[in-house]
Amino acid sequence: MYSAFNFTMKSYGPTRARSGRLVTPHGEISTPAFILCGTKGSVKGVAPIQLREERTQIILANTYHLFSHPGSDYIKERGGLHKFMGWNLPLFTDSGGFQIFSLGHGSVADEIKGRRSGSSTLLSITEEGAIFRSYWDGSRQLLTPEKSIAVQRDLGADLIVSFDECTPFHLDKKHTELSMERSHRWEKRSLEEFRYGNDGTQAIYGIVQGGIYEDLRKRSAEFVSGHQFFATAIGGTLGSTKTQMLEVVEMALNGLDVSRPIHLLGIGGISDIFNGVIRGIDTFDCVHPTRIARHGGALVKATHRDCQNREHINLKRAQYKDDDDPIEMDCRCSTCRSFSRAYLHYLLRANELLAPLAITIHNIHFMNKLMEEIRAAMEIGKLDDVRARWC
Repeated sequence: MYSAFNFTMKSYGPTRARSGRLVTPHGEISTPAFILCGTKGSVKGVAPIQLREERTQIILANTYHLFSHPGSDYIKERGGLHKFMGWNLPLFTDSGGFQIFSLGHGSVADEIKGRRSGSSTLLSITEEGAIFRSYWDGSRQLLTPEKSIAVQRDLGADLIVSFDECTPFHLDKKHTELSMERSHRWEKRSLEEFRYGNDGTQAIYGIVQGGIYEDLRKRSAEFVSGHQFFATAIGGTLGSTKTQMLEVVEMALNGLDVSRPIHLLGIGGISDIFNGVIRGIDTFDCVHPTRIARHGGALVKATHRDCQNREHINLKRAQYKDDDDPIEMDCRCSTCRSFSRAYLHYLLRANELLAPLAITIHNIHFMNKLMEEIRAAMEIGKLDDVRARWC
């Protein structure tokens, strides 16, 4: 079923850390890897040629947004998402299921930060699927497992995801179990729809749910491993603190078929990536690097930070007004080779478009360089040294 795909990996003791090679029809991905988010078919402000120049291996687009506008049939008519957006390297699409959680209950980041903001966009969840109002025109829409896979087939991404209900933070164990079991039924329907239309150009991920409950996570991991998914994604509620998030990831890994690629959905902080890598996570995705760039946030290594509780500096702050150094002295991105912190501070204050775009380029380069160094460090047994420099 997955003849055009392959995953080989090498483990490094004493942790579960591993590096690998994930082969897709649009190229190979060296893992561990970070997947940049291009939610609506575009990494905001950055052209595909710039992504390639910064050695980006793979990007993610969002099924919910592209389903709502312009529509997957429209994109299919134009040769699929790769051609439509001018990206000829591997492409990942999520299922739209995350929006069931984020639109109705708040995001994973909201959960970890203790925010409890909901939305009326989500109308209801039934056995058939999720009913919601389109962000684009307010129309009433239904997304089912079959529709999610059909949309992702039209988009043509290499790696696609089964449809699930992302269990919200406030459910008790009984209701979390019911939600997980519905996700399992939806995932089986996703897999059947995938098999029905499979032409060998796509591979599908199953998703581990189960909330913060160890026995449920293990059951869900065994469910995914027991079905013919190409790879596994860890999703759903990850707890209310970063410590609990790591515990939940550990729970989810129990019972998994570790010969398959393992993806951690929606997580991409520097420390989170190191914590995931040593537990055997192969890929990560998150909007964080590009989102903070649009607000003046530049990612920096531990030795370059002006405060220890953040992984970035805010170039809007007055302290950078007369700072003629680049964001990072040892960074070779086009932004750091061209602009000073002072200039970027000035552009931000002047509301010039160049500022967020330049910082976005730096953050993309930063994440790709981070993953390159992690992969190289594992080969020579220096992962702890690299972690100390970056965290």
